[in-house]
Amino acid sequence: MGLKSWVTQASRDDGIDAVAVNEEPLIGGLCIIQAKRTKNVVSAETVRSVAGIVNDKNASKGIVVTTAWFGKASWDFAPRNRVELIDGRHLKALLLEHLGIDALIGLPKLPPGWQTRDLS
Repeated sequence: MGLKSWVTQASRDDGIDAVAVNEEPLIGGLCIIQAKRTKNVVSAETVRSVAGIVNDKNASKGIVVTTAWFGKASWDFAPRNRVELIDGRHLKALLLEHLGIDALIGLPKLPPGWQTRDLS
């Protein structure tokens, strides 16, 4: 996607799983990423935590990416706090668009608002 990125070390990373940098002078900046591989809703506390790290690191934005989904509280909170949410459906679409990978999202139940086609 045109960004320089790397995975952080496993410990003492403040909960950051990866970092991406956009070097564009006007719209660029540091982006912190937290990945959650789960079969359940990602908690609003996780999203709030990432917002705190974005603030602490003076990052342009944070991204929480998951194989699952987010609740309403997370969707309401994130845009006001420079956090982008990427749920399993969006992740699946991004993998196909940028890497040509047609991923299978395996969840035990259909998340609210999803269609069966979103998983396969």
